[in-house]
Amino acid sequence: MFLEIKGIKKAYGQGENRAEVLKGIDIEIQKGEICVLLGPSGSGKSTLLNIIGGIDNADDGYISINGEKIADMNEKQLTLYRRKHLGYVFQMYNLIPNLNIKENVEVGAYLSDNPLDVDELLNTLGLYEHRHKLPNQLSGGQQQRTAIGRAIVKNPDILLCDEPTGALDYKTSKEILKLIEDVNHKYGNTVLMVTHNGAIESMADRVVKMRDGMVRKNFVNPTKISAMDLEWQEVLQCQR
Repeated sequence: MFLEIKGIKKAYGQGENRAEVLKGIDIEIQKGEICVLLGPSGSGKSTLLNIIGGIDNADDGYISINGEKIADMNEKQLTLYRRKHLGYVFQMYNLIPNLNIKENVEVGAYLSDNPLDVDELLNTLGLYEHRHKLPNQLSGGQQQRTAIGRAIVKNPDILLCDEPTGALDYKTSKEILKLIEDVNHKYGNTVLMVTHNGAIESMADRVVKMRDGMVRKNFVNPTKISAMDLEWQEVLQCQR
């Protein structure tokens, strides 16, 4: 199994203020799968994503990637693994303000042994003509596309996406999801995508529905469709 998530628990606070965010999460994901994590706010989706990415630590249980347990890695090994094998797309853009758009994307490419072509990716993202602009000269949607490009250009083994289309309009969202889908098909990246948008589950190979820190449903999608065939208006909220 490429990605094994076993018995993951996480709590914050002490005593009466202690809150269990994850209550024993078990998920197995095959290499190359697109896995969509669905659930309402507070269900633990983003916390789980951060633990998988080595940004946060679990209180109990383990994450195993290609047979290697994250908890067994020292800080140097974990940093190297994140740098070479993981791509992150957060809700916040986190762009470097004094670098232009192409340079921001190139930051990701420098960290990879097998990066995608930067100019080709900028064209796909609709940013090529803006490549010499600084982040503050772009719209919010364009900045988020740049952040997505920076993650994808690394050609990571695992692409971790936390609401990757949250700040984008309908048309651009579908283009970004199609880009993620194309990268997955061409390079075999494993994709974990956190979203509130239940429509996105239709493009997934695997769907995991979370609520109150637990997995409520975990299934292989039997009717997967292309990202460009998704219809937003049909399902805007994840199913309970």
